[in-house]
Amino acid sequence: MYKHLFFDLDRTLWDFEKNSHEVLNDLFFKYNLVGKGIISVDEFIARYKINNEKLWDLYRLNKIEKEKLRDERFKLTLEEYNILDDDLANQIGLDYVELCPMKTHLFPFVHSTLSFLKSRYELHIITNGFEEVQFKKLIHNNLLDYFNQIITSEQVGYKKPSKEIFSYSFKKTFSRPSDCLMIGDDLLADIHGSREVGMDQIYFNPHSLPHTDANITHEIKCLSELEQIL
Repeated sequence: MYKHLFFDLDRTLWDFEKNSHEVLNDLFFKYNLVGKGIISVDEFIARYKINNEKLWDLYRLNKIEKEKLRDERFKLTLEEYNILDDDLANQIGLDYVELCPMKTHLFPFVHSTLSFLKSRYELHIITNGFEEVQFKKLIHNNLLDYFNQIITSEQVGYKKPSKEIFSYSFKKTFSRPSDCLMIGDDLLADIHGSREVGMDQIYFNPHSLPHTDANITHEIKCLSELEQIL
């Protein structure tokens, strides 16, 4: 039924939460934030995640540029602890962007599932993540060779769930919506966005988060389930 499978990357193949948490923990101690008055690493990470997500929401809506997102997320978090040090915030931010893509925590069965699917379909990535960062993740995790096309929002100029990024993807892969299936963890960007252009979808929901969307083509908790569906 399908010829092309489109995968999201972060939180679908690459375990963003685990990788990010590990780097943030390392940076907390590298920059001796305890000595600057931040006692709890877990609280620091939790506050950072709130600020980061708020800025990402603005970025997805094209209200800020990626440079603003990168510059502000650690600055805002440090300011919550009355640490007004732009140089420190910038250095932590640079280290985070450098180190995070090198982390190699994937969701279970990523390689075996992609290997199984690669012999049957054309596989592609479609991601809102920053282009240079996403390619590093794919390379460091030995994922690049599975995919025919890596389509990023920066490359296209539009972000999921916009129709434009999906339309671009069809042209890039010489495909039609009826030939394609989208696999991702984000109900708005991946599932709603692809459904609006006529694609079937698989919602990757490893933590069984409750939701009210009854029109998803398939929902899975583990990537290995794709071998039964496809």
